[in-house]
Amino acid sequence: MIDLSLIMQLLANRALITAILGWFIAQVLKVIIVRIQSKKFDFSRMIGSGGMPSSHSSFVTALTTAIAYECGVSSPYFAICVVLSFVVMYDASGVRRETGRQAEILNDLMESLNTGNTQMAGKQLKELIGHSPLEVTAGAVLGVVIGLLMYLI
Repeated sequence: MIDLSLIMQLLANRALITAILGWFIAQVLKVIIVRIQSKKFDFSRMIGSGGMPSSHSSFVTALTTAIAYECGVSSPYFAICVVLSFVVMYDASGVRRETGRQAEILNDLMESLNTGNTQMAGKQLKELIGHSPLEVTAGAVLGVVIGLLMYLI
């Protein structure tokens, strides 16, 4: 059975709600941006990685901003959040972005080499995995703004 008091405690955790809101708003913005750019509604962007803005960056910077307000910038919790934020953003724009580029090259290579091999036909690696520096920066700014709004309102 679900403990109602646990759910109430989670809902009262302002830092957690701020972080989740940072992620959610970034994901909604991805859907809107894709809709404007391609004139198509792509709901998969709501749960997919990659794209503008980075929801990973928004998620961690919203949390970091919330912790700065709740615990202060001299607290070890803030330090943990800052380090976590930099690791996540570095990974999103570095390792994961390169993985997406490699997937794109491999997909092109497989398409050019595919000579009717039904085992490989239709199997594509996911290319939209990481983020450009601009997407990471936009996500980070969005997260800070959401964090500020949550604590200033």
